Amino acid sequence: MRALRVLDRHGVRFVLVGGLAARLLGSPSITNDLDICYDRAADNLEALAAALGELEARLRGAPEDVPFQLDARTLRAGDHFTFSTSAGGLDILGHPAGGADFETLRRNAQVVELDDVEVQVAHLRDLIRMKRAAGRPKDLIEVEVLTALLEERESS
Repeated sequence: MRALRVLDRHGVRFVLVGGLAARLLGSPSITNDLDICYDRAADNLEALAAALGELEARLRGAPEDVPFQLDARTLRAGDHFTFSTSAGGLDILGHPAGGADFETLRRNAQVVELDDVEVQVAHLRDLIRMKRAAGRPKDLIEVEVLTALLEERESS
């Protein structure tokens, strides 16, 4: 995953959440984008802005003529952004649904090596909480899958 390599090269602190995180932990579900929860510290926002610049990020679904300054100041002013990038869809979340923040997710995360990049992946319990809080039908289906995975792991 090119986007993960770019984020890593820029030293961005993040935890992988969403569909790819679930997939890495055993879910059979398929996802088309990358979802991360990022550290909102000033130095990390600078690194994230630089990585997004390299990925040629633009707001997904926004008209091309809408002005958008992609820098640390803009990232600080918002919390959730959905981008189209040269490496595919990328959703960045400062505070995902379910009340988790970067530090909580980081403490509970497990490290997974993916394409020679060590990635912190949200714990199954945190993914379940986020999916349940999001409440969309596809998320509630995934809650069932992730709960079954968690129960299987805990019984082993």
